[in-house]
Amino acid sequence: MDPRPDQQLVEEVRNGNRQAFTELMRRYQKRVYWTARRIVGRHEDADDIAQETFVKAFTGLGEFRGDANFFTWLYRIAVNLSLNMVRKRQLVTYLRESELINKLMPSTDDPSVELEFREAESLLERAVARLPEKQRAVFVMRYYDGLSYEEISEILKTTVGGLKANYFHALHKVQEYLKHEIPTGKT
Repeated sequence: MDPRPDQQLVEEVRNGNRQAFTELMRRYQKRVYWTARRIVGRHEDADDIAQETFVKAFTGLGEFRGDANFFTWLYRIAVNLSLNMVRKRQLVTYLRESELINKLMPSTDDPSVELEFREAESLLERAVARLPEKQRAVFVMRYYDGLSYEEISEILKTTVGGLKANYFHALHKVQEYLKHEIPTGKT
């Protein structure tokens, strides 16, 4: 095992030594994988997240300030990516189970289902874009980025209760938008 501390390896990577990053990957690959695996549950997804974590870490190494240790920073990337994947899965499940979206996603082997699902995703994006600025920010941070209400509270400098209300109203508005925009002629 390489005896150099993480911070030294980070500095070496910043100075162009890619082998130093290989060492950091070797040190933390299993821990990152198992962190993701415990959150997402599937090997394939955890493997993808582990790879994406290291890609993001490598490309974002310039932003690593060293306030926390390297693994803490890497862990946070892995957790955020994992939570995002879980939330995307929940969205797909919600959309598939939703009476509204079932009109777009028939439960058949129809090859157009993927195209229709993309249409549903596009509708969701338009619904989010129509939200008032604060509700949109809370919705995006909570739903897509997987941040806790406490984290969002720190970022927006507002109360957790107010954030929960904003998220609830945003979710309601998104659902209302979908009710009005989903074509009723599809089955």
